[in-house]
Amino acid sequence: MSALIQIRDLCKIYNPGINEVRAIDHINLTIEKGEYVAIIGQSGSGKSTLMNMLGCLDVPTQGAYCLNGQDVSHLSDDALSDIRNQEIGFIFQGFNLIPSFTAVENVELPLLYRGVGKKERHELAVKALEKVGLSERLTHKPSEMSGGQQQRVAIARAIAQAPPIILADEPTGNLDSSSSKEIIEILRALHKEGRTVILITHDNEIASQAKRVIRIKDGKIERDYENELN
Repeated sequence: MSALIQIRDLCKIYNPGINEVRAIDHINLTIEKGEYVAIIGQSGSGKSTLMNMLGCLDVPTQGAYCLNGQDVSHLSDDALSDIRNQEIGFIFQGFNLIPSFTAVENVELPLLYRGVGKKERHELAVKALEKVGLSERLTHKPSEMSGGQQQRVAIARAIAQAPPIILADEPTGNLDSSSSKEIIEILRALHKEGRTVILITHDNEIASQAKRVIRIKDGKIERDYENELN
């Protein structure tokens, strides 16, 4: 494997000065292509801020973040948007589906923004929904689906154009235990296909599904270890 993500001396500081808050405090981290990593920490630990850095949703106050060999630490918003569109599939706790759109239309939307043609867009959306077991729900709207099904639509949306990185932020946070297991199995299958999966969670049981676990506390990496159970 080769390095996909390299972070060196990364800091994110809010309110610099006397009352400054170091949400990320001199973190060093390397994630290889094809890894399945869980980043775990309690509320306020800095894990969400780190996720924003990894997902090119925010830039650091200091330090370097290299993604696929490119330093993305201080790129413009437009450049970061392009990287997100091409490299990263996001899965969020809140699903973020458009209520008036069907499952297919929700999956197609980001493909439209990427300039994918109508026919290819539809084919990719259908294929992605079939992949997550929703071939019979293509025309259903979010209100006509369970929470687990809605999250599967969100996963289909994230994987439709086969991004190399899947970044999942508390993907089971709003789901019951049965639906949570289904979502974790989908993430495991995506990893087996060769995707790099980065899972953000506060749940030890969810984190234990990953191959590698990184614990964050007070903006620092407290522990980084291989999960012997996987």
